[in-house]
Amino acid sequence: MKDYCRVGLELTLQRLFIFASALALAAFYYDARFAAILLVFLLVSELYDYRFFNRVVASTETSHAAARRFLPYLYLSTFFSTSLIIAYSVGIAVIQGPTTHFMSSFFLFAAALFAAMNSYYVMHVLVTRLICFGAAFLFIPIRDIVITNAPLQSELWAQLFTSIFVLTFVIDSSRNYLKVYRAQTKQLDLLRIEHERSQVAYKAKSEFISTMSHELRTPLTSIRGSVDLARSGKLGKLPDQVAAVLDVAQRNCQRLLKLIDEILDLQSVESGRMAFTHATIDLVQALSETISDCEVYASEHEVSIRSSLPDQMVLVTGDKQRLQQVFANILSNAVKFSPAKSESLVSVQVTDAEVKVLFKDEGIGLSEDDREKVFDRFSQVDSSDTRRSGGTGLGMNISRQIMQAHGGSIGYRKNEGPGTTFIVTMKPLARET
Repeated sequence: MKDYCRVGLELTLQRLFIFASALALAAFYYDARFAAILLVFLLVSELYDYRFFNRVVASTETSHAAARRFLPYLYLSTFFSTSLIIAYSVGIAVIQGPTTHFMSSFFLFAAALFAAMNSYYVMHVLVTRLICFGAAFLFIPIRDIVITNAPLQSELWAQLFTSIFVLTFVIDSSRNYLKVYRAQTKQLDLLRIEHERSQVAYKAKSEFISTMSHELRTPLTSIRGSVDLARSGKLGKLPDQVAAVLDVAQRNCQRLLKLIDEILDLQSVESGRMAFTHATIDLVQALSETISDCEVYASEHEVSIRSSLPDQMVLVTGDKQRLQQVFANILSNAVKFSPAKSESLVSVQVTDAEVKVLFKDEGIGLSEDDREKVFDRFSQVDSSDTRRSGGTGLGMNISRQIMQAHGGSIGYRKNEGPGTTFIVTMKPLARET
């Protein structure tokens, strides 16, 4: 019913134009008084339809009981509009007298075809309209035949047979439109069911991954603690071979913990449960701390980190820990994908409108074609089995979503020379002097 009323509202202007044109013809060629009377009924009918259609469309009820409450008003709407069309067609035919009645027949045909195309949403309305239009279609030539006592050779009989042929065409068209509509409705129902199933499966998958990640993190943290303790030498001096094995275990424990943390972050972002503690923070201080934390990692890759930060404070609103997570991810990627003996530069550009944090490296360099891979989940620019640097491919996707939650953005541009510059953009609060 909502579909029927929605289409009815969309076609209001089209109906008014058709009726107005037909009434203008009737007034000019036949009877202006007759056309004026029908115009009054037309305005009343359209006003009623407009109010009723809007009421149904605006209703939030979807039960069968609600539909049954609206049915009497729908039947009244159908009665008004159908009676108006029949009164016009039959009235013109009566004024014309016994003849072929092209205008009346054409108007009835157009109305019946219009109903076949747009009334199939409510079967009772479609059937009612077609029966009424069909009766009028047959009444006009039968009336002429009865009045004139026309012989079978008369064109009046030809009009009757033509009317029957046209009615069969309209009925067949109605069946086809109804068939297409029901097929589309069935497909939509199947899509809705599949969507609901996929949502249930997605929720189950998310809960499973979250639970498993938490369950894995606890024993893995214990294993890492034990490995770190043994590697520290506090349990006694270790043979070189044992120390080398523990180094491997130590690195892999760290990688697994990072993987679990990223999966948990991803689940939190997707479910909208990632917690943010927004406060006024000094962006320069947050960057300095991040650079300091990454220096050990950079030295392991023989990459130096240089910074060019403002002397004064740059205040922004955000979650310091989450922003540092973004900065650390970008900086660690810059180090990871840069060659030995290269340099990564961290700088800040401040304007009244925005703050830009730039991370410039001398690494492999990214093109515009890589943009989807860079920020997509579980993907890396180099996804081959022989890639030099490991990783889950989640970091940049999570970083982008964190920045979106801060009302900022993250992007990159290719350097004129080697490497890429990643750019984090935020809105400043104020500038300290």
